Amino acid sequence: MLQLNYQDKYLECGTDEAGRGCLAGPVTAAAVILHEDFTNEILNDSKLLTSKKREFLEVILKETSVSYGISHIFMETIDEINILNASILAMHSSIKKLNPQPEMILVDGNRFKSYEKIFHECIIKGDSKFLSIAAASILAKTARDAFMKKIDKEFPMYGWAKNKGYPTKAHRKAIQTYGITKYHRKSFKLLPDQMELKL
Repeated sequence: MLQLNYQDKYLECGTDEAGRGCLAGPVTAAAVILHEDFTNEILNDSKLLTSKKREFLEVILKETSVSYGISHIFMETIDEINILNASILAMHSSIKKLNPQPEMILVDGNRFKSYEKIFHECIIKGDSKFLSIAAASILAKTARDAFMKKIDKEFPMYGWAKNKGYPTKAHRKAIQTYGITKYHRKSFKLLPDQMELKL
């Protein structure tokens, strides 16, 4: 059973990101403040839910949360500042969109940089422990999936509607066959050594 609060003295938000390990597309984060009486039987880590359940929860969370923010950080920035910094930047950008601003931030994972001197707590596997982080994981994942489905229409040969930019065999084979696009992260190892592109 996921907990609603880490503590009950300060206004909390949860934040999480999606798409960190992808070869293409943005890294996307969300931040969410839930009402103090929020309950939901199926809300959990987005990775444990079907896309249908995530889309169902997305509507509920957008309608019932006190506030939420979603941010994409795109490939050029990822290549410039690295994926960890880009993930944290996406979380910061999402928190900035919250109104009211939180007094405490619950972060999924073990790495974060202080935001506006607001106290934060990093929680490993936090998206399966706290409802606000699970909510953020849902909104980040559904927003990113929608973006990948949109750009799949532009470059259908990479299968992004299905693989969402993750390094599947089919995605890597398409990179080897067609080369890279403006949506690929050039700082990432896009192909294993045995499949290297001759640039």
